[in-house]
Amino acid sequence: MATIPEQIIETRGLNLWYGPCQALIDVSISVPARRVTALIGPSGCGKSTLLRCFNRMNDLVSDCRIEGTVSYHGTDVNDSAYDVVELRKRVGMVFQKPNPFPKTIYDNVAYGPRVHGEKDRAKLDEIVERSLRRAALWDEAKDRLGDSALGLSGGQQQRLCIARTLAVEPDVILMDEPCSALDPIATAKIENLIDDLKEHYTVIIVTHNMQQASRVSDYTGFMYLGELVEFGETLQVFEAPKEALTERYITGRFG
Repeated sequence: MATIPEQIIETRGLNLWYGPCQALIDVSISVPARRVTALIGPSGCGKSTLLRCFNRMNDLVSDCRIEGTVSYHGTDVNDSAYDVVELRKRVGMVFQKPNPFPKTIYDNVAYGPRVHGEKDRAKLDEIVERSLRRAALWDEAKDRLGDSALGLSGGQQQRLCIARTLAVEPDVILMDEPCSALDPIATAKIENLIDDLKEHYTVIIVTHNMQQASRVSDYTGFMYLGELVEFGETLQVFEAPKEALTERYITGRFG
């Protein structure tokens, strides 16, 4: 019998408004731990909005209102007593466009641990090397740690941003279209990295690329007009979708 994975993030009856516009409608989803979950759907369907609910990035959006629950390890993260800084340490984010700091490669990776109080140089050295290795960038960057991160290629910059996220030892890594600005070779490296990361982390990726979702994910959620239409194991969603709307989208007969 297959082992049912632990559910690390769950939403129940999640509704979200930006001003008068409702962006999420009654979304309930359970995200399994140490798996890759992909969120697919057309532009404007609520994928990135849902992703940002998982670490309260929507707090930074004015006139945003949320109803329902978003739980991380069983605790509602929207509770007023919840430590948002700790949440964002445990649930990290990698954005669509690589956004390295205008600092050295070393200082980019060491930034988070330093903010959280780590001052020991030997420990920082260890964290930087471990994070770059896990992001599959160490061999390319180990002789350039003192160079500006802005001198890296786009794909290297994105892996550096992943290393920066890993440096604070998160449980969950959120990726919002991490390959959309990259060429096919760099995209392949990120996809291989995602497959490696699930050994240690839970990964949730938003992607417009259905082929990418089918390649990298274990579970897939299809969203449309703010609703989660279907969620299940990726093979089932792509080969035997339960909803007609899902089938139309996946087979290109959408719209």
